[in-house]
Amino acid sequence: MVGVLLFTVVVMTGCGNGTRSVAPPPVSTIFVAALGDSITSGSPGYDPSHGNAKLLGFAENPQSQWEYWAQQANPRLRFRNCGVYGERTDEIARRLLACQKGADVLVVQGGINDIAQGRPVAEAARNLRAMVERGKSLGLRVEVAELIPWNNGYPDADPKIRALNRLIHRFARAEHVRVLPFYRTLEDPKRRGRMKEAWTADGDHPSIAGYRRLGELAFRLP
Repeated sequence: MVGVLLFTVVVMTGCGNGTRSVAPPPVSTIFVAALGDSITSGSPGYDPSHGNAKLLGFAENPQSQWEYWAQQANPRLRFRNCGVYGERTDEIARRLLACQKGADVLVVQGGINDIAQGRPVAEAARNLRAMVERGKSLGLRVEVAELIPWNNGYPDADPKIRALNRLIHRFARAEHVRVLPFYRTLEDPKRRGRMKEAWTADGDHPSIAGYRRLGELAFRLP
């Protein structure tokens, strides 16, 4: 009964002449560690290392990150961008512990560099699953991203990309984690296996418009 009376008093302070209002409850921040390769880092328009960006000739436009657009859509989110250009899944995995410190959510992304370097897709899937398992063991909510279409690698690489995406979905079901639909979010419905020209900056990576689609349409909290 006391709780009911207190609630009534609080509500009533916001009524009357309209000069007072009830303050909204504080909104908690959700800290997301994004671990991956150049698709996570934001290539070719952005690189979180800054020094690496200059070395590779990247511009410094923070809008060239899916994380930027996800945060614009949900201001509760804060991201640590742990993307490194050119890394395979085994290399990405070595940075997981450093990346996840203090995070609530871990997003695992990678695999295209394994394919580009002729590595077996099954090996890449095992590495990705191990990262998911490690994140879960650390008490994190975990999501794993699909590989995106690769225009410059089409058509040879596309069957391998699709095969790895199928393996990602398979182990994600077993691990009860969500798959971020990066592939279908960027695939051109009129040119299967490739990104729309407006959604890619260079045939390898998304454009700002492409990253915006990933951040606004593909990313959802688990």
